Amino acid sequence: MERVDPLSIAAVPAFADNYIWMLHDGHQALVVDPGDASPVFAALAAQSLRLAGILVSHHHPDHVGGVAALREAFSVPVYGPARETLPEPCVRVSEGDRIPLLGRQFEVLEVPGHTLGHIAFLLAEPGAVAAPALFCGDTLFSGGCGRLFEGTPAQMYHSLQKLAALPAATRVFCTHEYTLSNLRFARHIEPDNQALRDYQAWCLQQREQGLPTLPSTLALELQINPFLRCGETTVRAAVAAQDPAAADSAPSIDTFGRLRQWKNDFR
Repeated sequence: MERVDPLSIAAVPAFADNYIWMLHDGHQALVVDPGDASPVFAALAAQSLRLAGILVSHHHPDHVGGVAALREAFSVPVYGPARETLPEPCVRVSEGDRIPLLGRQFEVLEVPGHTLGHIAFLLAEPGAVAAPALFCGDTLFSGGCGRLFEGTPAQMYHSLQKLAALPAATRVFCTHEYTLSNLRFARHIEPDNQALRDYQAWCLQQREQGLPTLPSTLALELQINPFLRCGETTVRAAVAAQDPAAADSAPSIDTFGRLRQWKNDFR
């Protein structure tokens, strides 16, 4: 059987805190959520790569702003959520669809909450990457999750639970460098969480060196991300102390909703 080398994955910084993820095999590349075309053109030129496709998680401008220019320059297919308004033409994809790019298959996961049609892309073929790779847009962040601009707390909670059920080794490639801000809130929720303390210290070192804190892993997020830990006694107690109305409310969805609102107002 012919050996297939793992794809390389690199962060292409854009705007103040976005990452456009670029995957390549040394010859061709694909990009995820290109909100700006300029840094993608520069990254492709620097490595003598040709663009083969574009993946889009949702419709927000900082994720689609560069699509038209890149598509025009390279005549490549664009894959995006079936139920959102996106720059056309676009191949619409839904839960369970598989996208063939760079000789691999990317599985589509529907994860509504941040927007109603938000999707994520999972690359989990043996040998295709060092460990499963999840490109989750603005649904799951390291130490946090996206705001609910269109969806409900229940939708986002179930989307996060879907992602949390993936293999623990799965690497999490989200699209914003929000980690330190998220961890400041997470420490407020679980001040005695040693894994969280250790991770915050590591992230501070990374950022001091101008390096990304991403990707994370699901195994780590399950230890430190309060939005994946709504069933934990420590998280529930913190929410109940901040919002007494939550004290008699058992479901984790309610805890999640109150936690997300608390994060919205946290300074």
